[in-house]
Amino acid sequence: MKHTVRLKGVIVGHSELEHVEPSTGRAWGSFRPGLGYELVQPVFALFAEAAPRDGTSRDNAKLERYYAARDALDLKLEDATGRPIRTSTIHIADFESGKKANAVELDVLISDDDYWRRRLES
Repeated sequence: MKHTVRLKGVIVGHSELEHVEPSTGRAWGSFRPGLGYELVQPVFALFAEAAPRDGTSRDNAKLERYYAARDALDLKLEDATGRPIRTSTIHIADFESGKKANAVELDVLISDDDYWRRRLES
């Protein structure tokens, strides 16, 4: 099922959220950036700088800046029909700054019981 991430109505990108952990409310999957991705990409690049995948030490000051900036974006998630899905966190893992196809991943904490009920029934 296609999911859309929006920033104030602008499409940031899409994901099928092909992996789920209903018990934790987590869903994640490959992310296909849309035209609006360039508006939010610097925020998620800050996370990649602060918490490198190579295991080097985390920069806690940058992480705090990232969390504040990410939360200020107020990103919204919708299902394929345009129905809003209540979330507590939307994170885009972009360690390649959008340079590689299929390298970007969407990771969402979904606090919407109706969403999980619909998803598990289908």
